[in-house]
Amino acid sequence: MKNERLVAFAPREGVRPFSPGPLLGVGPRSGGVKRRNPFASLENTYNSPKKKAALRSEEDADSLGCKPLIGDGIENQTEDSGLRENPSFTEQFLHAEKHKKDVLHKRQTPLSSDDSVFEEDLFSEERRSSPLLKSPPSRTPSETAAPVCVEYPADWTLKTRLLFTSPLSFSWAEHPKAQEEAQGLSQHCRATHTTLPQNIEEPCCCPELRCSFQQALQYWQHPSLPWLSLFPRIGAERSFSGKSAPWASDEALQQNLMSEWSVSITSLYSLLKARLCPYFYLCSYQFTALFRASGLGGTKGITAVLSPTTRGLREAMRAEGIDFTLPLLEEKRKNREQGSTRHEAEEYSTEAKEFPEEEGDEQNCEEDDDDDDDDDDEDGGFSWLKEMGVQDKIKKPDSIFIKLRKEHSEVKLDHRPESLVLVEGSNTFTLLNFLINCKSLVASAGSQAGLPPTLLAPTAFRGATLHTLKARSVKVKTQVRTGYQDVSSLEITGPVMPHALHALTQLLRPSQRGCFSCTLYTHEPTAVFNTPTSASTGQSVQDGAVQDLSGCGLHPSTVQQLVEPSTLGKSALRHLHMKEYSYTWRS
Repeated sequence: MKNERLVAFAPREGVRPFSPGPLLGVGPRSGGVKRRNPFASLENTYNSPKKKAALRSEEDADSLGCKPLIGDGIENQTEDSGLRENPSFTEQFLHAEKHKKDVLHKRQTPLSSDDSVFEEDLFSEERRSSPLLKSPPSRTPSETAAPVCVEYPADWTLKTRLLFTSPLSFSWAEHPKAQEEAQGLSQHCRATHTTLPQNIEEPCCCPELRCSFQQALQYWQHPSLPWLSLFPRIGAERSFSGKSAPWASDEALQQNLMSEWSVSITSLYSLLKARLCPYFYLCSYQFTALFRASGLGGTKGITAVLSPTTRGLREAMRAEGIDFTLPLLEEKRKNREQGSTRHEAEEYSTEAKEFPEEEGDEQNCEEDDDDDDDDDDEDGGFSWLKEMGVQDKIKKPDSIFIKLRKEHSEVKLDHRPESLVLVEGSNTFTLLNFLINCKSLVASAGSQAGLPPTLLAPTAFRGATLHTLKARSVKVKTQVRTGYQDVSSLEITGPVMPHALHALTQLLRPSQRGCFSCTLYTHEPTAVFNTPTSASTGQSVQDGAVQDLSGCGLHPSTVQQLVEPSTLGKSALRHLHMKEYSYTWRS
């Protein structure tokens, strides 16, 4: 029994007991059986991933021309050194670790300029196989900084309400002292402006800021009735109902009101022509008109826009000899014609290439069709009845019906944005006389009967009354992701004109440290006043307009903004946001 056990445990040929590596004394392709070591794990076996990687690094070293090392302190030897052709696993592992350290040491050693080719070959394979994404190269602050927009486009619409919000308090805008309020009124009447510092640490302790805020809230209005709010006038029957209107049944009082109103609007036009008043608004119960001085909005002369209009008003203006245009309607027709012309040209060029011999015949047919169309227009479009021989049996519509049919497209414009009317140059003076003498300008019935239109201007004029926009500051809580945040708000109500909006934003820039938002509520009939009225003028013309309007009473920066051509089209500013002294907006 002992002999059998000894024979069983005796080492056989081609077998190494408890061997974690290859067989000793046997070639790499030997078919001998290898026992499994019960104390061996995946990490220290021959098939370990780490040891396979070490052997691969050895093969890579051989491909680079590096000779393998047998162990620490042993130099490279030739094949005749007497070493075994198949070293043990321990020797191979030590050799791989030694070679790995040498390769890393060589990579860390700086190469000279002469070894640049070797460096490129050494790392080319690594660069191809590396899956890691390299970080982009660092840029200078001037390249990475976002563009700063220090100004927003001019908005010629009237606002009924402004709501400013900011993380900083608006308490400086509340409860002005008597001296600060008087100083603000004086600065407004004398058209003097105070230069504010770029950064205001304590707005409540800055009297210049508080005085300038009072100055920005002032505007001039005619007529002025303390118990009535005369803006807005369109759709304001509810606000007038139940209020005392002694002029409604007194014709003499109505005539006195219209006489004073005529003096006021004539004074405004004279100031506008002398460029002492930049612009003014006329608000009636049917439409709103904006008169602008020469140079504002990129124009070359005095301009007036009216919206919304009706066919009756446009016909009355034509009858008075007032030349006007419908810019939005003309732009729409122009775009439609360009699109149809481009489409027809493409079709014609395609047909001409396919049938070149029929081109002359088509031109002759088109000329004949044009002649037929002219005949149809002269005959009212019913010449086809003669061809059928029934012209006497069918009654033709009269000329009035035909005229109404042709004007149907024009009637559809009433009370729409496309009904915007533009009057330029000397025709604005004719329009002024037309408005003074137009009886339909004043309502003949209803809660606004006998009341003249409201005139609004940034500068004083005859018969005007100085009014102040209402300002109110409150603190509110807004919901954010982490909970609620305290936000201060400043509400401005009243007829906010373009100069007032710009003046207020210029004050909030330093006081709120370049961080605030504003929601703007537009008087919708004036939303199309930003429509471009003429071709854009050059920079030299705009600089000349700023110089000519230096005596209009507005701040130079406000004038600079208003002389720029409008870029908002038939839309208005709805939201304005400033962050880090840079503007963004939505329309």
